[in-house]
Amino acid sequence: MNLMSILTRLGLCDPDLTPQKSYGQDGEDLILDRLLERLTTGFYVDVGAHHPARFSNTYLFYRRGWRGINIDAQPGSMKPFDRLRPRDINIECGVAGSPGRLTYHRFDEPALNTFDATEAQRKNRAPYHLIETIEVEVQRLDALLDEYLPPGQAIDFLSVDVEGLDHDVLASNDWTRYRPRFVLAETLRTDMLQLADCPIAELMRNVGYTPVSKAYNTTFFAREAQ
Repeated sequence: MNLMSILTRLGLCDPDLTPQKSYGQDGEDLILDRLLERLTTGFYVDVGAHHPARFSNTYLFYRRGWRGINIDAQPGSMKPFDRLRPRDINIECGVAGSPGRLTYHRFDEPALNTFDATEAQRKNRAPYHLIETIEVEVQRLDALLDEYLPPGQAIDFLSVDVEGLDHDVLASNDWTRYRPRFVLAETLRTDMLQLADCPIAELMRNVGYTPVSKAYNTTFFAREAQ
């Protein structure tokens, strides 16, 4: 236990006023931590997990003792997860609206990898470059949760960041059965005022979720009370 943890436990340090390290690309994990009121244990699902720590919305929580499911389509992506995050369930697979195989665009910066050909074309410019396209297996999100989510396990948050196909991923969930407390989705080039016309926000409203916060590229949705 470090000095800051000891001081916090003794009531000598307010965590709300103490600088914290963020692993998310735009501080999403710190916003989520505040929304979850610094919950000490929980379960997450991360679609487009990318890396165990870099640009990770879940690593802060894993370090605290949480566990969850990490999903990414990048070939070989789960090897570092298996090594560095052994408590988690790590799945190398794409997520889409129907099972099958899709063309996956791989960049020299893996965080830009995408199934979306339009996004791939837009991002294929200096300093980043497309290195290859390959066919990879995809499954619906609800099918993966059917197979891998432990029986009776509630989901505290779902993080989706798949570079252009976030709507398809969210639409592939069964929202009558799998209802995380919070959902994080990438809403590129969309500010808070534009959310009213955002297809992802409309989908989330239709399944009972309300936007409650915004990072630069990510919108946070909270499950409405039943």
